Amino acid sequence: MAVTDIKAFCHLTEADVEAIGRELDDIRREIEESRDESDAAYIRRSIKIQRGLVVGGRVTLFASAFPPAWVAGTTMLGLAKIIENMELGHNVIHGQWDWMNDPEIHSSSWEWDTTCPSEQWKHSHNYMHHKYTNVVGKDTDVGYGILRVTRDQKWHPINLGQPLYNALLASLFQYGVALHDLDMEAIRKGKKDKRVARRQLKQIGKKVARQAGKDYLVFPLLTGPQFVSTLTANATANLMRNLWSYMVIFCGHFPDGAEKFTLEELASETPHEWYLRQMLGSANFKAGPLLQFLSGNLCYQIEHHLFPDLPSNRYPEIAERVQAICAKYEIPYTTGSLLGQYAKTLRTIWKLALPDRFLTATADAAPETASERGGTIQSLRLAG
Repeated sequence: MAVTDIKAFCHLTEADVEAIGRELDDIRREIEESRDESDAAYIRRSIKIQRGLVVGGRVTLFASAFPPAWVAGTTMLGLAKIIENMELGHNVIHGQWDWMNDPEIHSSSWEWDTTCPSEQWKHSHNYMHHKYTNVVGKDTDVGYGILRVTRDQKWHPINLGQPLYNALLASLFQYGVALHDLDMEAIRKGKKDKRVARRQLKQIGKKVARQAGKDYLVFPLLTGPQFVSTLTANATANLMRNLWSYMVIFCGHFPDGAEKFTLEELASETPHEWYLRQMLGSANFKAGPLLQFLSGNLCYQIEHHLFPDLPSNRYPEIAERVQAICAKYEIPYTTGSLLGQYAKTLRTIWKLALPDRFLTATADAAPETASERGGTIQSLRLAG
């Protein structure tokens, strides 16, 4: 099942873990000390590109009754929403650019172009997910509350509908993210203060109304007789952003090699073992410069989980050093093509819709989740 002892899983000694931790601490310190105007220029340039695409898309949609203009305007607007969601909103809210002390590019002030209030995202994602990454029963990102992605989650007949739930989640991803911090399971079990839940719902409702009003009323009205074609263009751009952000995020968390962990492992975890959990619980995908940018550099999900508040444009250089550490200590560094990682993720979601009795691999050595009892790392060493 999930990993209960991360040192045993990796076949590392206490001294090894401490040495790995020191090397990773050194990387953090060196990146922090080397941040300069070139990094600041990167994020400012990214903002200009994104805003240019918004303006270009909105202006082009004034002629959206003409099919080529609809396609061009929708494409520009969809790309703008993707960049704002992935490279700007996600990373700015993580505090990656707080060191600049720019009040407009700061985690305390940025409200992103999606239905999830940034305040709630900071708790559900920045705190709960990044602190308790892939700990079953603690990290609600493990299946997002509706998908079974490890056999450590008990099968229920409702899981038979996973292929459908997954498709709906992908299409409506911003709404799934918006509801994430509510923690429906905690509300159902009476573990969450109803007053807090009502306050969060009210906040979400206001954000949803603002986003819907902007995309489906105000901007379509501004284009006059092109109201309907502009409305469909905006809906399509939102769908583009939803599908893309879903795919990038799922490829970083659910392909083979992105391990899951138990509360038992978490109980005595040291800061340096936390590093190991981030490395083992995340997965990368290979990308060129354009794909890196459009993914918000989350093609380097391992590096992001190790250093979520370091500038995203520095992840490529960090990745080279992290890979060297993994090779030195024979720790898996999970990566692959984008389509390959998604194919593995989709296979897991479809497969685990079925009861365990229909599955062939053992629970400790399944491709989607392994444990120290399955001898995964040892097998990898022998194979290498």
